[in-house]
Amino acid sequence: MNTIGTLFRLTSFGESHGAAIGGVIDGCPAGVALDLDFIQAELDRRRPGQSALTTARKEGDRVELLSGIFQQASSVLTTGTPIGFIVRNADHHSSDYDDLRDVFRPSHADYTYHTKYGLRDHRGGGRSSARETISRVVAGAVAKLCLRELGIDVKAWTQQVGDIACDRDYTHLDLSLIESNPVRCPDPEVAKRMEELILQVKGEGDTIGGIIAGVITGCPAGLGEPVFGKLHAQLGAAMLSINAVKGFEYGEGFAGISQRGSQQNDLFQAPAPGASAPRFASNHSGGIQGGISNGQPIPFRVAFKPVATLLRPQETIDINGQPVTIHPRGRHDPCVLPRAVPIVEAMAAMTILDAYLINKTSHL
Repeated sequence: MNTIGTLFRLTSFGESHGAAIGGVIDGCPAGVALDLDFIQAELDRRRPGQSALTTARKEGDRVELLSGIFQQASSVLTTGTPIGFIVRNADHHSSDYDDLRDVFRPSHADYTYHTKYGLRDHRGGGRSSARETISRVVAGAVAKLCLRELGIDVKAWTQQVGDIACDRDYTHLDLSLIESNPVRCPDPEVAKRMEELILQVKGEGDTIGGIIAGVITGCPAGLGEPVFGKLHAQLGAAMLSINAVKGFEYGEGFAGISQRGSQQNDLFQAPAPGASAPRFASNHSGGIQGGISNGQPIPFRVAFKPVATLLRPQETIDINGQPVTIHPRGRHDPCVLPRAVPIVEAMAAMTILDAYLINKTSHL
């Protein structure tokens, strides 16, 4: 299960301390102009070492597109064939993990990988490392470029770190400020408090989690399937496949349970002059009804647990069941949220593009 998508598909490969992380994008329509600078900029948002809030691992994360593209005049166009790509690993310190070769780190995938496969790559977590998400960001950037031609946009931002939250609705936020600070929160005052908390936690050798919020705008009505392929289920599956994600909700989510149906129903209104699609008095449903998009914005939230690697001693056991005290070394994020924002956007973009392409085949 290293492939996601039905028509627009990504198959990813690679390990944290291997030669490279890469992937194959299949099903991308032909003739899409690829902005290579945009794709690289998306990777730069995810790469390590970009601020004091992230891991100190130094990786250029330069993407190399190997196939599926063709230079025509001044444009690089997709050909409709598989787009193969790699991002080479350079700054991996495998020796930092020598002491963990036969040890199960708390709340990591060490034990489960060992149980499933009978062996595991202990160097930086191997395949279970969040470095695998490089391939998602590349494919997500390609999906974003496709969606751009359709007028569909995906934005995500850090909404909460620990108990510090930006509680304002996205309609009252200036989303152009997301990239104005290292936390990627569109509220500068809240972002400063988040940054201070992350630095405090980092100084204690600890970690902290939070929430990334997002919104999909310009999505047409009709995307998603009525039963097992519900659009929100596909979005949820995509988000829950990201390392450290513990929850997903869309629309008003769990907060809506305290209200009555008379408060939650989104009432229809007459179409705007010259338009055929109805308007809605509200958007409690989060742009999806019956598993199918209704044309309204799709707001969502993704919960991330604290990073499992702590730079402080922890008690655990080895593969023989013997008690061990570990003293982790290496370079790790005290909070994954700032670097996870482009990953969340990538997964949403791939999901929406896949649903759009499927919808095109559902009727003449």
